[in-house]
Amino acid sequence: MHVRELLKKYLPTSLVHLIYLVKYRSKRLKNLKQTKNALKGKKGLEIGGPSVFFGYVVPVYKIIKKLDGINFDNKTLWNETPEGKGNFSYYRNQKGNQYIEEGTDLKCIKSNTYDFVLSSHSLEHIANPLKAINEWKRVIKENGHILIVLPNPVSNFDHRRPLTKFDHILEDFKNNILEDDLTHLEEILELHDIEKDPDAGSFESFKKRSMNNFKYRGLHHHVFSIDLIESILEYAKLSIIEKEVTDTDIIILAQTQLD
Repeated sequence: MHVRELLKKYLPTSLVHLIYLVKYRSKRLKNLKQTKNALKGKKGLEIGGPSVFFGYVVPVYKIIKKLDGINFDNKTLWNETPEGKGNFSYYRNQKGNQYIEEGTDLKCIKSNTYDFVLSSHSLEHIANPLKAINEWKRVIKENGHILIVLPNPVSNFDHRRPLTKFDHILEDFKNNILEDDLTHLEEILELHDIEKDPDAGSFESFKKRSMNNFKYRGLHHHVFSIDLIESILEYAKLSIIEKEVTDTDIIILAQTQLD
């Protein structure tokens, strides 16, 4: 069980909240005013949440009206949330609905349903990110927003891997690559810095889990830069509204373009 799930299971909600406030106080981003203004009082969907990032680093949970969640399974490496109404507990006592679908195929959600989509450290786990972005765009309303947070590879276990190029992302999209894809497995096993990934355990356990990635979804299929995610969003006809790159994260807010 992930540390976050252990805290939620054994400690009162108020104490968990205090622990995270203290832990992430130094990392809290005070800029991104346009992001907060865009989401305030709105209803959205989070892919692969809930996320500590949106609770305490860019704290948008406390200013939005309502948030539903969607994940590929009800039990993942990071959390366990059964599908159903009111099961998505994203911030203190605030709850939304939990859906179980692939991030590239939100077929349970009608078009133009939400004001925004959130995604923190999930797009790199998706084999076909451009397909995912197009689907996220479909479920938001006109002038809706997508807020994406990605890991900055300079400070994590991907630092030895080459940055992914947009041409590769586009080829995957045109070939309709599915989520069972293991194209990058050999590269990952060769270049993954296991010492920077303590949750993975030994190299052998990491390799075993990686070979069954469709079940676990732990692999970072692609290595993102700010240039790559901008190219993906622009191809999907989304306008970049705000962005910030820190030592650990790439944060970018995009908005649907008027036809």
